[in-house]
Amino acid sequence: MQYYSTNKSVPEVSLKLAVTKGLADDKGLFMPERINQLPASFFETIEQLSFQEISFEVAKAFFGEDIPEADLKALVFDTLQFDCPIVPVHDNIYSLELFHGPTLAFKDVGGRFMARLLGYFLKGNKEHVNVLVATSGDTGSAVANGFLGVPGIDVYVLYPKGLVSEIQEKQFTTLGQNITSLEIDGTFDDCQRLVKSAFMDETLKSKLTLTSANSINVARFLPQAFYYFNAYARLKEKGLQDELVVAVPSGNFGNLTAGLFAQKMGLPIKRFIAANNENDIVYQYLQTGEYKPRPSVATIANAMDVGDPSNFARILDLFDNSHEAICSVMKGFRYSDAEIREVLLKVYTEKNYLLDPHGACAYKALAKDLGEGEVGVFLETAHPAKFTETVEQIIGKGNVPLPEKLAEFMKGEKLSVELSTSFDDFQKFLLETAK
Repeated sequence: MQYYSTNKSVPEVSLKLAVTKGLADDKGLFMPERINQLPASFFETIEQLSFQEISFEVAKAFFGEDIPEADLKALVFDTLQFDCPIVPVHDNIYSLELFHGPTLAFKDVGGRFMARLLGYFLKGNKEHVNVLVATSGDTGSAVANGFLGVPGIDVYVLYPKGLVSEIQEKQFTTLGQNITSLEIDGTFDDCQRLVKSAFMDETLKSKLTLTSANSINVARFLPQAFYYFNAYARLKEKGLQDELVVAVPSGNFGNLTAGLFAQKMGLPIKRFIAANNENDIVYQYLQTGEYKPRPSVATIANAMDVGDPSNFARILDLFDNSHEAICSVMKGFRYSDAEIREVLLKVYTEKNYLLDPHGACAYKALAKDLGEGEVGVFLETAHPAKFTETVEQIIGKGNVPLPEKLAEFMKGEKLSVELSTSFDDFQKFLLETAK
């Protein structure tokens, strides 16, 4: 399988090059040259398969031409050492809980899979790779823990100072070893800009091998399609797979893009709902047909605080830049912090289900839009304990249990380096420290 750039001004590359480069030389995002359809027989018996077995079949459609089947199966099964259950919340609304991995966030699958895949490609090579990742919260912890201790790879996590929760911060700043955390005095958009600029910098490119572990990397976002197939299978077990609507809390749009890929592969999802916080750039696009990035603003759903979502370029490419085609499969909603607080408290009080701020945003949009006869799934992307301070302010102190995994992270010592938003400072740091 070859991969082309969304900007379409450079030659196609192999999967290995797409993964190790992260970003195309023309600043575009890599896309597979085609999206393979899964056979009807797969969907006829999908409910009989486990999450791991489903994911392996999907992975073969993505990566089977480039990785021997036995090796790919080992990669998938090693990545998915946990489950993602469907939990009933209200009438015909279900939560797909994606927070049962090592860092209690949905990005564990993509982060761990990419680490294993990159390690697979580097096996036996003397090449050293430096992974750059910008995070607004959960990406940093998922990638850092996925790559922790992987030979031949160093990870640099850039995060906005004071704009991630303490627990999120502890999950990647306390690890040490091959993980370096850079506390940037700016926003997530500044962190993302620094990472993208590094990939384009000729001085860095001549001295270092750089790649990204953000969802701009195909090995990070494509495996997130696994979730959607598993959700369909678990609903089919209950006879509820028809008229399926999926709501996704959306920041950088990697997760929703993976869902659209799943739909293109034949997964019968009726429509997607993109749930935005006050950073509503894609919501505005869906209303007007005009894409107008702007600086992000801080909200209580901080992982969605993105003012220029990278993966929207992939969505435009998937649908040939057709606003009409995109709107035919996707609806948008946006909510203020006050509205997110209100629904989080309401669901906790009335349904005895504890949402995190991002899941609350998706639940509210789904409850608003779901029609008669439809079944809705919203993605609960992180454990509410990752936002303990915010959630306890809403529902009352002492009501958010702290899982043992998170408690262990909180005991660690913060190890991070403070940097400005200047690319010159970032370049200098990498030249002095990276291999």
